[in-house]
Amino acid sequence: MADPQLIVQRDGPIGWLIFSNVAKHNAMTFEMWGGVPEAIAGLAEDPEIRILALKGAGEKAFVSGADISEFETKRGSSEAQMAYNAAADAATAIIQTCPKPTLAMVRGYCIGGGLALALACDLRFAAEGTRFAIPAAKLGLGYRYAGMRRLVDVVGPSRAKDIFYSARQFDTAEALGMGLINRVVPKEALEEEVRGYGARVAANAPLTIAAAKLAIDAATTEPGPDALAAIDRAIKACFASEDYREGPIAFREKRPPNFKGR
Repeated sequence: MADPQLIVQRDGPIGWLIFSNVAKHNAMTFEMWGGVPEAIAGLAEDPEIRILALKGAGEKAFVSGADISEFETKRGSSEAQMAYNAAADAATAIIQTCPKPTLAMVRGYCIGGGLALALACDLRFAAEGTRFAIPAAKLGLGYRYAGMRRLVDVVGPSRAKDIFYSARQFDTAEALGMGLINRVVPKEALEEEVRGYGARVAANAPLTIAAAKLAIDAATTEPGPDALAAIDRAIKACFASEDYREGPIAFREKRPPNFKGR
C-alpha cells in the first residue's frame, strides 16, 4: 500500500488498520481516505483474518477528523469537493460493508471524519478519557446522507441533532449512554481488551458471523429481494458447511471447535 500513513498489520486472526498521521492527531488526508478501500479489501480477502480492528497511532487520537490544512487545495472547488467526498464515502462504505466483523479501538480524540470511520465499524471500544464530536457546524460543512444515516441508526434522531446542532465535544460516559460505543475500558487495558475480544470472535464460526452481519445490517433498512436472497444464501452456506458438522462434534467431545469458515 502506497500511503505510509496507513499501516496494515496481520496479527494471527486480527487484521489491523492503523491511521498514522501522529503530528496532526491522525487527521485524514485525501491520500489516506483513498488508501482505505485497498487496505480493507486486502484484509477482508485474507482467509486467515477473522476480524478487522481499526486504531490510531500513538496515544492521543483515533482520528481527529479531516486534515483541515488541505481544505483549500483539496476541497476548494466544487469538482475538488466531489472528488474528496467520493474518496471519503468509499472509505467508510467499504468498512461498513466488509463481510467480516470490524471493531474501532478508540482513544484520545475521535472527531468528525474519525467518528464517521468508527461509526462505519460494527463495534466501538473506547478508552476512558476519549472525546467525541462532529464539528461540521463550526466549519460550514454539509454532511452527506450516508454518514448521517449511520449516526442516526446508532444514536437515534434526537441525539444526532444535538451532536450536529451543538458541535460540542462529549465524553465516554455520554457516548456509552447513547449507544455510540459498546464498551469503556481503562486506557492502559484497551488494546488487551480488543485483542481478547478479537480472539473470542475468531474462535467462532465465520460463516455464522457473516450471515448474522448481513441480516442485522438489513434489519436497519428496508431490504429488497436481492438483500434477502443474499441472507438466505449465507444461511444455507452455514448449514452446508464443514463447520456445521464440526460444532456438534466438538460439543460432544467437550473441546473447542476448530472452525475453518467452509
